[in-house]
Amino acid sequence: MDVAYVEDKFAELLLHVSSRLQGDRAGGATKLNKVLFFVEFTHLRRHHRVVSSCQFQKLPHGPAPHQLLPVRRRLIDSGAAELIEEDFLGRPQQRLVPKRAADLTWFTAEEMQTIEDVLAQLEGMTGTQVSELSHQEPGWRLTEIGETIPFSTAFLEFPQAATPTGERLSKSVAERYGFATAG
Repeated sequence: MDVAYVEDKFAELLLHVSSRLQGDRAGGATKLNKVLFFVEFTHLRRHHRVVSSCQFQKLPHGPAPHQLLPVRRRLIDSGAAELIEEDFLGRPQQRLVPKRAADLTWFTAEEMQTIEDVLAQLEGMTGTQVSELSHQEPGWRLTEIGETIPFSTAFLEFPQAATPTGERLSKSVAERYGFATAG
C-alpha cells in the first residue's frame, strides 16, 4: 500500500473540502478535520489506497491531520485561503475560506467519488456529531491522545455507526412494511 504523503495534494484536498463546507453552518475546523479523516479512511477501505496519505493523530475531540496547521498556514500566506472566526451557537468557530478553487486534477475519479460520498453522508451533522462518529472508529479507540492513528486500523471490525441518514432510512423502510419503530 502506497502511503507516501503528498503535501500539494493534501493542500488541494483541504481547499476542496473547505470550499464544499462553506454552505454548512457547522462546517468549521472540527467538521473539516473529521471529513478529511473519513475521506482518507473511507477511500482506504474501498480501494486499498489513501488519497493524500495525510496522517491523523488522536485528539480529545477526534482525529485531526498532523499536517493541517503547516499546510493551512501555507495556503493563508500564499493568499489561497483565509481563516475566519464566526459565531456558531454562541461559540467561536474557525473556518478556512478558500480564495481560489482547488486544483482537482490531483484526484482520480474514484477519489472524487469518495470525497463527495463522505460529504453527503456527513451532511446535516454538527461538528460534535461528526466527532462522536469518529470516536467509533477502531483507530481512534485503540490509540492514545497524541498518537498517530495507523492506516491499518481502517480494516478492523467495528459496529455499524448510527447516523441521522441511516436512522431516517430505517424508519422509512419500517413504516413501508408496517413494522413498529421506537420513538
